[in-house]
Amino acid sequence: MSVSRVIEELGHLIDGEIVRGGELFPVENPGTGEIGARCPAASAEQLDAACRAAAAAQPAWAQVGEAERREVIRAMGAALTENVDVLNELAEIEKGVPFGPGGLPVATGEVFLAHVFAEEIANTPLPVDLVEDSDARRVEVVRVPVGVVAAISAWNGPIFLAAQKAFHALLVGNTVVAKPSPFTPLTSLYMGTVWKDIVPPGVVNIVAGGNDIGAALVSHPAVRLVSFTGGVAGGRAVAVAAAGALKNVVLELGGNDAAIVLPDVDVSAVARRVYDAAFTIAGQACLAIKRLFVHESIFDAMVAELAAHASREVAATAREGGTFPPITTRAQFDRVRLLVEDALAQGAVAVTGGRPVGGRGNFYPPTVLTDVMPSMSVVAEEQFGPVLPVIRYVELDDAVAAANGTEYGLCGSVWSADVEKASAVAARLVAGTVYVNSHGDVSPSAPFGGCRASGVGRECGRPGIDAYAELQTRVVHKT
Repeated sequence: MSVSRVIEELGHLIDGEIVRGGELFPVENPGTGEIGARCPAASAEQLDAACRAAAAAQPAWAQVGEAERREVIRAMGAALTENVDVLNELAEIEKGVPFGPGGLPVATGEVFLAHVFAEEIANTPLPVDLVEDSDARRVEVVRVPVGVVAAISAWNGPIFLAAQKAFHALLVGNTVVAKPSPFTPLTSLYMGTVWKDIVPPGVVNIVAGGNDIGAALVSHPAVRLVSFTGGVAGGRAVAVAAAGALKNVVLELGGNDAAIVLPDVDVSAVARRVYDAAFTIAGQACLAIKRLFVHESIFDAMVAELAAHASREVAATAREGGTFPPITTRAQFDRVRLLVEDALAQGAVAVTGGRPVGGRGNFYPPTVLTDVMPSMSVVAEEQFGPVLPVIRYVELDDAVAAANGTEYGLCGSVWSADVEKASAVAARLVAGTVYVNSHGDVSPSAPFGGCRASGVGRECGRPGIDAYAELQTRVVHKT
């Protein structure tokens, strides 16, 4: 089936059926700046139907054996892999490029990661904590469902984010109403088509639309937990809306990740890995390196290596020989452009890049900045784009203080030939995840999330399961 036919048949997954909305909204191809597709927008009535279906299906789903729920999750992950070709075609429209990291088709990495997470989550037993087991009584803590989970995903990872939220929620016995970003709805709606015959009706529902649909989903009385991935402003709005009904929230928000490079590193080897951690998918990842602190003794060599890697990238369409992806939304493209312009006006130097490519699409080249100050917005704020400010330091304590001098606290890393020393420095970083000699690794078995403005709660690992559950204490008297 052609991709145009697939798009024509896309609809919302509501109570086990594909339901098409009346109105269509445009989905822009960021590689061309043109409308790549039109997507159905859910009405208020359709959103309500999805939430009601999830609420109606939840008690029966919770009673399904844990083993059966695991098999459904495995099947969901496998089905994404089986349909990766169609997902790649849809993702090319959403992302504006045919290829992603490593030269793979653009959705392949996300689908692979989602499948890995499905298998790992399906193999994870729901924890049971034995508090007491005496002659008189047994006390244990178990995980029980919250109810209906609203899963709201960001545009930088629409397949993986929707999948891993659904998998965690389903394992515990919750049902789901998922809403993708309006910038990348095609792949998510197609996931509904793929999953329709795998999950029981109402257990997973997927609706597309704008911010009004997202707000209505968060405030719907059937929803008891909101899992949101997106910007800080959006996360704060979700928290406020959920607070009135005392709903649980899991908020995975922004980051302004710092990496500190100690003077004993192999500059060439580390520069390659730092570059990848900063510029993969054009820096559009919450866990990308966004500030780089380099000791003065190796500063010039590190900048030269980073510039050499950046100069080999071409920010343009594949037809024009491009290898570097565009920024997904025009608003974010404009924000990155203005942040760099502001930094240059204040005395920063663009060693590479520094201005839009020009022509069609939201292409901005990988930009390495030096002579930056902590007060510059490009350093103090999350850019979420292909920009890396490189900051010279003399004293390590000053670098650590500067790395922690932000409202965010998602990830941080330290790079050194001395792993013990680097580990001690990493322990001083205020972040939900710290790395030594890497940056951005994720594992389905390890909790991921941030402190400060980077979020509330954790995804993945045992804390990630607990985030989608209520803890129930069971006290059994034996006599």
